[in-house]
Amino acid sequence: MKRTIIVKGVGTLKTKPDRVKLTLTLEARNKDYETAMRLSDKQIADLGAALVEAGFDKNELKTTNFNVHTNYEGVHDERGNYRTVFDCYICMHDLTLTFDYDNALISKALSAIAKCEADPQLNIAFTVKDPAAIKDKLLASAAENAHKKAEILCAASGVQLGQLININYNWGDVNVYSNTRFMNAKNSVANEGYGAALAFDSSMLPEDIVSQDSVNFTWEII
Repeated sequence: MKRTIIVKGVGTLKTKPDRVKLTLTLEARNKDYETAMRLSDKQIADLGAALVEAGFDKNELKTTNFNVHTNYEGVHDERGNYRTVFDCYICMHDLTLTFDYDNALISKALSAIAKCEADPQLNIAFTVKDPAAIKDKLLASAAENAHKKAEILCAASGVQLGQLININYNWGDVNVYSNTRFMNAKNSVANEGYGAALAFDSSMLPEDIVSQDSVNFTWEII
C-alpha cells in the first residue's frame, strides 16, 4: 500500500478594483394595479433619462429583478379582532449600472441619481472586469503553496515527495468585491436631503479586493 500525504494549498490574492457596480432599487406603490405599473414605468424612464443626461448609455442600465406583489396590513376591528386588509400593490425593480472605475464617473452618476425623481435606494460595490483571471491566479497560487508545504513536511519527516496522485477541488464562489462600502444615508434620521446623502469624495480610494481559494493535493511519499 502506498504511503501518501494530503496537503491543503491555499491561494490568496490582492487585486485593485477596476470596475464599479451600482445597484439601484425602485419601489412604486398604489392601491390600483395599473397605476402602480405606470408609476414604476415612469421611475425607470426618469432614472434612465437622468443617467443619459449625465453621459451614460441607457443600455448600460440593466434589470436584474422585477416583481409585483400585494401588501397587507394588520388592523383591529371595532370588536378588537385582528385581521389583515389589502393595503396596496408594490412594484419592485432592481437594476445595475456597471462601468470602469473612475471617481469622476461615480460623482456624475450619483449627482444624476440624486436629482432624479425616481428616488432609488442605492448601493455601490467595487469589483473587477475579469473575475476569471482572479480565480485562475488563485488556483495557481494554491498549487504552489501546497507543493511547498508538502516538500517542507517531507524533508522534516525524512521522506521524499513522490508522484502527485490526486487533486481534490470543490468549485465555489470566490470573492471579487472590495470591502469598501458606500453608505447611503437616504433613510437616516439625521439626513437632511437625498442629494446630501449622495455626496461623494472624489479622492476616495477603495480597498484592494482580497480573494482566497483552497485545493487539496495528495502525493505519494517514498
